[in-house]
Amino acid sequence: MESIDTYFPYSEYRPGQRHMLEVAAQVAREGGIAMIDAPTGSGKSSVVASLLAERNKKKIVIAVRTVSQLTTFIRELELVRKKAPHLKTVYLVGKKSMCPLGGDGDIYRKCEGVKAFSSSLMRDRADKGALVPAKDPFIIQQIRAMDKEHPLLCPYFIASKQFVPAETMGLKMVASTELRSKADRVIAHPVPPRELSEFAGTCCPYEMMMQAARNTDVVILNYHHLFDRDIREQLYANLGVEPVDVLLLIDEAHNCGDVITGIESVTLVESDLEQASRELSSMRKRHKGAEAVQHVLPRLTEFIRGLTNSVEAEDWFDPSIFDRMIVRESLYKSMDEIVDDLMGLAETMREKNQQAGEFRETAIERLTEFLVRLSHSSTDPAYLTVYRKTETGITLEVRNIDPAASLSEVCGAHAACILISGTLSPVDSFRKYYFGDAKVTTLSLPNAFPKENRLIACANDITTAFSMRQNKDNTSRVSDYIRAFAALKGNRACYFPSYQILESFASLAVPHLRGKRIYIEPRDAASAASALTEFLSLPSRGESGIMFAVCGGKWSEGLDYRGEMLNGAMVIGLPLAPFNRVRKMTIEYFRHKFGEEGEFLCYTLPAVNRSLQALGRVLRTPEDRGVLVLGEKRFLERRVRQALPPWIQQEMIECDVAHFRELMSAWRS
Repeated sequence: MESIDTYFPYSEYRPGQRHMLEVAAQVAREGGIAMIDAPTGSGKSSVVASLLAERNKKKIVIAVRTVSQLTTFIRELELVRKKAPHLKTVYLVGKKSMCPLGGDGDIYRKCEGVKAFSSSLMRDRADKGALVPAKDPFIIQQIRAMDKEHPLLCPYFIASKQFVPAETMGLKMVASTELRSKADRVIAHPVPPRELSEFAGTCCPYEMMMQAARNTDVVILNYHHLFDRDIREQLYANLGVEPVDVLLLIDEAHNCGDVITGIESVTLVESDLEQASRELSSMRKRHKGAEAVQHVLPRLTEFIRGLTNSVEAEDWFDPSIFDRMIVRESLYKSMDEIVDDLMGLAETMREKNQQAGEFRETAIERLTEFLVRLSHSSTDPAYLTVYRKTETGITLEVRNIDPAASLSEVCGAHAACILISGTLSPVDSFRKYYFGDAKVTTLSLPNAFPKENRLIACANDITTAFSMRQNKDNTSRVSDYIRAFAALKGNRACYFPSYQILESFASLAVPHLRGKRIYIEPRDAASAASALTEFLSLPSRGESGIMFAVCGGKWSEGLDYRGEMLNGAMVIGLPLAPFNRVRKMTIEYFRHKFGEEGEFLCYTLPAVNRSLQALGRVLRTPEDRGVLVLGEKRFLERRVRQALPPWIQQEMIECDVAHFRELMSAWRS
């Protein structure tokens, strides 16, 4: 095997970094799973050097959650290529951000549909001698004539293909000369994601990057490529590899659980039923099951409307009662019979829509998937049936609450899998939550940044616990903490467990803040992005501000606030999820699985992680200075404190509000 040093792109190793890379190399060499908790500044992205040294002709796949993480690895691998010019790398972002074809609908479904139609036409024309489809006058005329809002052909896919004689007889479709040329160029000189469409020109950007990916050592892709089973299987088939021939690296692995449970959950709203009824009406003459299913829909609507009187914003509903209510007075004997008819209807509707260039998911398909998952929940306790009250009405959901089965399947199928994160603490708790009792190598590194550049404080006299939210003394002290914290120079951030608590304390503290611009995280994403950009630009103009944001919200994760962009972060409260019946059932499930530790793993650990993610926005480089504040006395409780990284536990100063003012004054001086 090659040496790690062959692919390590820096002149020296940071504290603990060499050991981290050796652990990763051993797992890559011997197979298995490793979880590495490495704080910001540990150089965890260089773990890729270990995989390169041990790849032994295997392909390396790096899964990232955000574009900023994608950029980090593009940059890292470009540095590696300066030492190892033979290395070939490429990235794959989602089709939605790459597809230049017009029209609405699900991007993956649209791609599948237009590729099928385009391939059929191209093969027919190739049999008539048109071996370069993009130059065939008939195909060109068909493209010009089609409805651009409901495309049946993709000119970009067509420009990406040509035909050559097969080894035995007939013709085979291959990548066009232009596509292969551009794929080779994008490997030799990586193109930023924002410039990809322009670089691809008349070719399909996704086909171009996929063509490149087949011939590279490393592929960087987003989480959905990996964790959505259908997309993953299609991806690996296109790459021509099996998972057992792949070394997998998962970045920001603390996010895996939420992403997987989101993918594996499904929702249904009343408007879906209204649309399904219209779809069924159009099919009654062509499909004998349409009328029978249509008679069921009013029962579903009645069930949803019956939940509007609930006083709970979120609660569990009994799937057996749901089944009986829907089947009763219908033409069916069981829910399984309804699902069988729906599956046939969904397939018929999908084929009909594709032929018309319509690629949206139909309401019938959504209803079918919901009822299939609901049936599955009766035998799998990892799925809960939930309803939520929102401003737009009732949402039914079959919610996955345990990512372990899917994550274990994905990671275990690969030759080796390394999961890394700056907040995978405590790593043994994440190991148990993700993989149960399976054998997993774990490693936790200390903070490599200078201690003198940071101050860590924890309040012992304030809380956002429900029982104390109306306590005037507690509320007044929280406001005092915010005022003392905001008086520090530079940009500051205060994070809260929820928008409601944020708005409550912001209304108390803001009137007393002087000399700083105030930014309150809006609930809609569009406004949030522009406000954040303005906040981060203040230091460059000689100004400063304070943001009030939500833990786990739009301003707390996956963002790199380097230098003077942010000089301090305070988390007010422990951002636990609302403690309702759904939460109690989730805790009961994990207690049954893990004993008493189950509640910590599914309830407390995510809250601590959200807090650490918020605090982690501050110290991004060794030169950064900042104050980190845990404004909640529950962080001093034994089990919660033990969930904090060792370096925070060791450096954390316990204080009351008077002591906190002294700490802030000393830090200013």
